[in-house]
Amino acid sequence: MQRHLRIFPLIAALMAALATSASANPERWKSEWPNTDFTRSSITDWTEIMSGGPPRDGIPALSDPKFRKAASESRISAREPVITIEINGQTPRAYPIRYLTWHEIVNDKVGGVPVAVTFCPLCNSGMVFDRRVGGKLRTFGVSGKLRNSDMVMYDAETESWWQQAIGTGIVGAHKGDVLKQLPSWMESWAEFTARNPDGLVMDEPDWGRAYGRNPYVSYDSSSRPFLYWGEMPPHGIAPLMRVVRVGKRAWPMNRLSDEGEVRESGLIISWVAGQASALDARKIGEGKDVGTVRVRDASGRNVAHDVMFAFAFHAFFPRGKWMLPK
Repeated sequence: MQRHLRIFPLIAALMAALATSASANPERWKSEWPNTDFTRSSITDWTEIMSGGPPRDGIPALSDPKFRKAASESRISAREPVITIEINGQTPRAYPIRYLTWHEIVNDKVGGVPVAVTFCPLCNSGMVFDRRVGGKLRTFGVSGKLRNSDMVMYDAETESWWQQAIGTGIVGAHKGDVLKQLPSWMESWAEFTARNPDGLVMDEPDWGRAYGRNPYVSYDSSSRPFLYWGEMPPHGIAPLMRVVRVGKRAWPMNRLSDEGEVRESGLIISWVAGQASALDARKIGEGKDVGTVRVRDASGRNVAHDVMFAFAFHAFFPRGKWMLPK
């Protein structure tokens, strides 16, 4: 999955056929997932579940990462994206996409709040969840499976499967349970440090990866998503156009970049230039400018949201509302 994604149509078709034939029956996964209760599932068509390439934990999630003062970090370039968490009373934290690209999940604790910081490169979906489910702590990993090209997570305690883009249990004991999404946002490293000179940044993991390199070169310029065979977005919206999702509403990024600020549905959504795409150039910091979005309510409080690709919004919210220019 983590490689250059310009695939010839014939190869893509072959991969689709293999993925479909190999994924149609959950029986084949029971040896890999002996503690997963496959009798509890919201999946009606198992061909939706595909292998993304790496096996379970082939993309290693991180737990209890180390942090350093932002002022001491010199490896991250100014335009590189980070996921920011600012919880009242706690020092703001930045989780660089240069690390999340290779690990996809970070299990951490901010103050008294256990969090899962997640990023699915194939959907551009970056969200932070509270790791408590019914009062019980969960530790998340990368299953190696995809559904609608989105990462399927699992929790180590019950081996239930979770859909990252919607934070919902789809297979196993936690079927139907929903993780609480916490306010966070993706912004440039320069924006984070300018606002939080005394902030903290996740330190480089000791995994020997090509941190700062993008294994998905030019992906967000592709005409079609990778390992996605569903319906394309309506209204002529390009499938890999970024959209800002709040609940079941989506604002196309080109509208936000044109207007700068939108006030609708009780929200204030702003866009400013300066953040590099993590899915464009080989060096993440050299990616095209996709801008930074902030979502607040009428009182100025941060609102939980996601910046995902349009095809993923349409796949998971087929009856969602598209907030088009008036």
